Amino acid sequence: MELDRDALPPRRWLVRGALAVFVCVLLAPGVYAAFNPQSVELAPGTVERTADNETYVSIQGFHFDGTGDPKKPARLVAADENAELLWNFDGEEVGARWFYDVDPMANGNLFVTSTNPGGTVVFEFDPETNDPVWTEQYDLEDTHNVDYISDDRLLVANMREYENGVSNDRLFIADNATGETEWEWQFRDHYSEDTDGGFGEDWTHVNDAEVIGDGDRYVLASPRNFDQSIVIDRETDEIVMRLGEDDNHDILFEQHNPDYFERADGTPVMVVADSENDRVVEYERNCGDADPRLGAGTPPDECSWERTWSVDGFNWPRDADRLENGNTLVTDTLNHRVVEVSPQGEVVWEFHAGWAPYDAERGEKGSNGPAISEQGASGSYTVHGGDDEGPAGRYTVADAIIDVGSGTVIEDGTNELATRWAHIEPWVRPVWMDSWTALSVALGGVLTVFWGLSEVVLNRRRLFAAVRNRFDRFSSQVRD
Repeated sequence: MELDRDALPPRRWLVRGALAVFVCVLLAPGVYAAFNPQSVELAPGTVERTADNETYVSIQGFHFDGTGDPKKPARLVAADENAELLWNFDGEEVGARWFYDVDPMANGNLFVTSTNPGGTVVFEFDPETNDPVWTEQYDLEDTHNVDYISDDRLLVANMREYENGVSNDRLFIADNATGETEWEWQFRDHYSEDTDGGFGEDWTHVNDAEVIGDGDRYVLASPRNFDQSIVIDRETDEIVMRLGEDDNHDILFEQHNPDYFERADGTPVMVVADSENDRVVEYERNCGDADPRLGAGTPPDECSWERTWSVDGFNWPRDADRLENGNTLVTDTLNHRVVEVSPQGEVVWEFHAGWAPYDAERGEKGSNGPAISEQGASGSYTVHGGDDEGPAGRYTVADAIIDVGSGTVIEDGTNELATRWAHIEPWVRPVWMDSWTALSVALGGVLTVFWGLSEVVLNRRRLFAAVRNRFDRFSSQVRD
């Protein structure tokens, strides 16, 4: 039997039909997700071991050009021993739009650093009443950390100060009683102008500063873009300890919130959220025959830092505190959770905290536990355990990119692509979609646009003729 070719649909219509089916398949997961959202709530994940205290979390949220996303809110929250939500504070009362550092105070209150489009807002917060005790606003564009020293004295990490082609990024102590600046330390006076590619609007991105040791002589600071954590002697203004160096990403890569503490024998230790390396690391200072301790006066270039511990597998961690029990509390930012991990990297406590938690504290401020070497657990581990239903437990597009290149000549390239994808995609993806759904919808959208443009090109003559005919009719009506 011979086919009647005139009865068959034109080939172009077959292609259009196939494209329509393919686009529908790509967009279908997005439609399903709209009715079955995958958003991360404030809720417990895995709890293998109850916490010994409340956990306070500052959640940065998402904002673009000064406008926050109500579906990715910034807030200050607390979780109980079982990772159940205790309270949630959105900060409207103090004009806070985005939350950053949160520190427990000696009186049981919290000292919080936040920002809004008009500047930096710091306030003391009473968890019992869920209200601020006092607030102070500074005309500083973007500050991620202000360290409370005493009632009248605050240490400020002042970033994004740029004028006439020169960076004025600095650290300073503000005396609120007198309105004076007690101490000021300009980064440009201690680093060459070509550091991190030269002066720019966000040259240092110094995201942390705090006093360490006895008294307030020494300041620990984190110039993130310089890939290093430094200790400054305020009496001499000299850098007396330096962990890391610019662009040496094997040591640190755009870190956040380093903590300094000491072993029982006085050996200096730093535990750091090594953000762009997606890991948490611990280093110990070794000065050979010289004294490595803070205040001993041993120059930084006579000492080295030995990495004694690391746990990888996080997604852009931005805080890590050693707890008294020897575990580490980690803010796993783009997995939207806070976890307590054992020295071997096992998740023993987990709190889902969307969207993009920044800092987490439990017990006294910062790190108060033993060094990893004192626990006999030195080594490199990968975080494991946790809630299979949470973002960290799902097989993502980034995981697939890594698997594609694993063991091949493109492995380094695919690993870098996966890291970039994992760090960027969560910011732009709708909260109610998972990683694969967002990719599917994006591909469907791109294909639809490409298809539409192709139709315009293929039918340009017909479209042009139709537009011309309409124009001629309109002109004729105007003349009449």
